[in-house]
Amino acid sequence: MSLNPESSGRHAAGLIFLAGLGLAMLARPSPAGAGIAVSQMVVDLKPGQSRAVDIEILNDSAERSYVAIEPREVIDPGTASERGAASPDPEKLGLLVSPNRLILEPQQRRRLRIAVLGPPGTSERVYRVTVKPVTGEVSGADSGLKLLVGYDLLVLARPDQVRPGLSASRSGGTLVIANGGNSSVELTEGKQCEEGGKACRPLPGKRLYAGASWSQPLQGGGHAEYRVRTADGWTSMKF
Repeated sequence: MSLNPESSGRHAAGLIFLAGLGLAMLARPSPAGAGIAVSQMVVDLKPGQSRAVDIEILNDSAERSYVAIEPREVIDPGTASERGAASPDPEKLGLLVSPNRLILEPQQRRRLRIAVLGPPGTSERVYRVTVKPVTGEVSGADSGLKLLVGYDLLVLARPDQVRPGLSASRSGGTLVIANGGNSSVELTEGKQCEEGGKACRPLPGKRLYAGASWSQPLQGGGHAEYRVRTADGWTSMKF
């Protein structure tokens, strides 16, 4: 099981904390930076499969690491009203994450259990689980700056019955893709090609949540094409 931060996917952010300055910023962690690492960053809990998964957390440093784990639900993800909702009660949150704190010796691995509580709903529930190192007070003899790398895991609790509903429209030079279904999709390997599949240009990817839409500028009149990953597998779509 790989614990390389670079292999963990595009949809869960790395977090870099600057201890002593009260700062935190989103970034992609470097594999050369010693700290904690996780075995996977996207947890996809599909209908008909186990509603729980264990991931590994590794302390890849020469020092003892103290790790805090903080889950929250993402309400209306991918829309203008997106917001987080945390609760200390797993039953209310609908997600059990255990343990919520870890002490890891150098090169030690520990498992983190992530489990959805209750039966699947009629629409997807989206969660983020922050896994971050914590530190005590910085002593006066220190420089006052310590780099700590953490992660923001994405957890998808798929509905009992996945209902697709991807649609697209073009207006001038803009492609608008909307997800009217009840579960998120991943748009990858995008490209816009001229007639006959020539002169193709790459298009950025996107995870499109249920009820959200996305606008992508296009150049010229060639068609756009994406590989689409749903809870049921892969397909290709042209717009």
